[in-house]
Amino acid sequence: MKQYKMLIFCLVATFLIAFQPAKKSSAQVTNNDEFSFVFMTDIHITEERNAVEGFSQAIDSINKLAPDFVLTGGDNIMDALGQTYGRSDSLYQLFDDIIQKLNMPVYSTLGNHEVFGLYEESGVDQGHPKYGKKLYEERITKRYYSFDHKNWHFVVLDGIGFTDDRHYYGHVDEEQLDWLKNDLEQNGKEKPIIASIHIPLLSVGAQIMEEPTSGFRKSSIVTNAHDVIKILEQYNTKLVLQGHLHFLEDIEYHGIHYITGGAVSAEWWEGTRFGMEEGFLEVDVSGKDFTWKYIDFGWEVTPK
Repeated sequence: MKQYKMLIFCLVATFLIAFQPAKKSSAQVTNNDEFSFVFMTDIHITEERNAVEGFSQAIDSINKLAPDFVLTGGDNIMDALGQTYGRSDSLYQLFDDIIQKLNMPVYSTLGNHEVFGLYEESGVDQGHPKYGKKLYEERITKRYYSFDHKNWHFVVLDGIGFTDDRHYYGHVDEEQLDWLKNDLEQNGKEKPIIASIHIPLLSVGAQIMEEPTSGFRKSSIVTNAHDVIKILEQYNTKLVLQGHLHFLEDIEYHGIHYITGGAVSAEWWEGTRFGMEEGFLEVDVSGKDFTWKYIDFGWEVTPK
């Protein structure tokens, strides 16, 4: 009788085990659902202020972390707004030379300091073949585009508008808004989305960095941000990565995190800014969720 009961128990146990749903192996989870990337914004590379050494140290830290890729948040150079073509092009070349040290792919976002010859003080005529964003597109990448990594979709936006008197302000043009609608429609409602833009869509930076009742200047926030946010909210947008303010914040609104990612250069390579050290974001993705942390890569300003 005992042997009979044992036989029934073994048969039942075998049946239950055989019909358990298959679980993902750790290798499958890692390969299909998990990855990490670095968001590094406001590098402001220049030959001055030991910026080359500082940026190189940041790259060494990133290579040790070994993320899948790096996404820059704009203001890679310092700067092209009020400079000649020769000076601007040389800064693009300097950035290109140093960024080659990264051991992983790099995607970039356009910042205001990449705009060539916008300021009249540059002496650049608006008819120059590389005027405005054309030099950036030639030397780095398109001003807006999208790409996929594993099960996530990334959109990179150009948030820089031009005024009639040759200054910049935060703005996403109609051409991009139409493109964004079509791009996200093709991506579908399920695939999670991360967006990158230099000038913030949403921020409390003015209240922190100035006065509690301060508002933003048009050059510090995207003036038609609601148009962009309205589109992003119709899809599975999880995260918007922002730069420009050299300030670190994480705002969650309608299920989207708006993270302003500090600055690799902090106070333009002259020390901390509002208590924030030179640094970058490491973003870890698992399934349809993410976590982030700010990495201080240990740069110290050399006393003058």
